[in-house]
Amino acid sequence: MTVDQRPADAPETADDTPETGIPRQIKLVLGVLLVATFVMILNETVMGVALTRLMEEFSLSAATVQWLTTGFMLTMAVVIPMTGLILQRFTTRAVFISAMALFTAGTALAASAPYFSVLVAGRVIQASGTAVMLPLLMTTVMTFVPADRRGRTIGFITIVIAVAPAIGPAFSGFILSQGSWRLMFLSVLPIAVLALVLGGALIKNLTEPRAVKFDLLSAVLSAIAFGGLIYGLSSIGESAGGGHTPVPPAVAIGAGFASLALFVFRQLRLQRTGNALMDLRPFLSRPFTVGVIMLLISMATLFGSLILLPIYLQQVLDLTTLETGLVVLPGGLAMGLSGPIVGRLFDRFGPRPLVIPGSVAVAGSLALMTLLDQSSSSRFVVVIHVLMSIGLSMLMTPLMTSSLGSLKVELYSHGSAIVSTLQQVAGAAGTAVFITLMTTGAAASMEAGATKVAAEAAGIHQAFVWGTCMALVAVAASLLVKKPDDENGEVIAAH
Repeated sequence: MTVDQRPADAPETADDTPETGIPRQIKLVLGVLLVATFVMILNETVMGVALTRLMEEFSLSAATVQWLTTGFMLTMAVVIPMTGLILQRFTTRAVFISAMALFTAGTALAASAPYFSVLVAGRVIQASGTAVMLPLLMTTVMTFVPADRRGRTIGFITIVIAVAPAIGPAFSGFILSQGSWRLMFLSVLPIAVLALVLGGALIKNLTEPRAVKFDLLSAVLSAIAFGGLIYGLSSIGESAGGGHTPVPPAVAIGAGFASLALFVFRQLRLQRTGNALMDLRPFLSRPFTVGVIMLLISMATLFGSLILLPIYLQQVLDLTTLETGLVVLPGGLAMGLSGPIVGRLFDRFGPRPLVIPGSVAVAGSLALMTLLDQSSSSRFVVVIHVLMSIGLSMLMTPLMTSSLGSLKVELYSHGSAIVSTLQQVAGAAGTAVFITLMTTGAAASMEAGATKVAAEAAGIHQAFVWGTCMALVAVAASLLVKKPDDENGEVIAAH
């Protein structure tokens, strides 16, 4: 991205004072981006509570219906690798309008979908817009916000990335209690249209685009790699549930890994000439690599538990959709309230004092979830979910800030694309793996003579046991996290 760096001795302006540290124009852009991204990501998990109703309406299995969530994240994982290039080739305003228009069109299509396949198509179009918005938001923060303000700023972004999907079930539960599942999309559509109109009028271009070559082969390899991996993981669950998969899971996963290896090899060659679709040099930074690994585990845990908890609450505890939403709402609120606080603590103390106890809290909450059964109280679920939400908040803000803050300014767009891509892959993988473990565990219990409800409980228990093991890896990795030695404090002047 071609930008002008502010001289060290440049005079302060009315819009850039020591009191705020962030120009008013940047605050305006960030505000619009935050609202738009919040609405977009809210849709990422809004289907969780609705899965049971959709299973009944379309006569589908849980493994098939979960593609409404997995397909959303999978599309993002395919599109996001291209955003490093997109953010360099096109203006900020053009990127925002295109992304918001795609999301709005997808929302309208999903609201009017007559068949399940059309509903999935609407979700895919929604995801195409959401995929571009996330890296645009992160790159704007890392490029224009001073290093000593990034923690609290990304604390607000944590609300978007983590709280929006966390409160999705509550929003969905309330809507479903009022009528058709179509209302979930119809209620969001006016907000999407308003954001598109306001953003188009208020957002100006912050940087100058430059010509960057688009490598079609890299895009194809990326799509096959991430698509194959997530499709294969999801197909395992569908096969275990008795469903038919056109492509065997082993074939899909093998093709995914092979394409991923070729994709990495090609990017390493292209980045020598500055033409990589996704520049992989950020991985040369140890804080970035460690942070990304922990973020992967956190996102897999978050989305895996978010799709299992509604199924547990409705199919095992027999709660209504509204009751299910209310049970998980306190966790979302806890994450929202703690996000900015965690950001300020990061700016003052760095990542380690937050990341280590945060990873322990997530592992502990997952361990407690293994105790859930047919007789568990919904209050117990609330306490566990709140603990997990606070732990995730203590992880996500410090990890994103320290990871991207360790990079050079010219790598911000690629670093943001890498983080966003792998977050979505991890979320999709977490969803697929947790559903797969639940499905296989429930099937084994049914064969042993257990009732349907008992089998569901046994399958969910098995998924949370493996989730606890994943979280323990994050606890060990948290000991390696440290504040970057040379955090980039450059602030770029907006055009």
